[in-house]
Amino acid sequence: MFPDRSGATQPGWLSARRIGYKRPYRDRKLSRRVAVPTYIMLSTLTPEGVQTVKTNPSRIREVNREIEQLGATVTAQWATLGRFDFINVVEAPDDKTMSRVSLELGSRGTAKYETLIAIPVDEFIGAL
Repeated sequence: MFPDRSGATQPGWLSARRIGYKRPYRDRKLSRRVAVPTYIMLSTLTPEGVQTVKTNPSRIREVNREIEQLGATVTAQWATLGRFDFINVVEAPDDKTMSRVSLELGSRGTAKYETLIAIPVDEFIGAL
């Protein structure tokens, strides 16, 4: 069960998988709900990256596990046709962690990344 944006509890995975939705988790030390920031990471493979994925497609899942070791979580991922090869929805505790993920992945030279912070529309409007 996940709370929707109005605070009501809704069954199922859909409410937690919305792009821009901050999935709550319980901070056991503080015994309160804490929202996790959501980021959209757009990836374009370099020629070297294309060759790696072609010869070892499971490398994509390996990179997702490496992202988890850096302190973030890939919650959704799509391969796309067009300007970007992959669209990844990533949750990280803060901008510093996401910067570390972006820098680590970008330094490998197998892909170029553009990372966006996803702000729920209600939060955005409330901040205006």
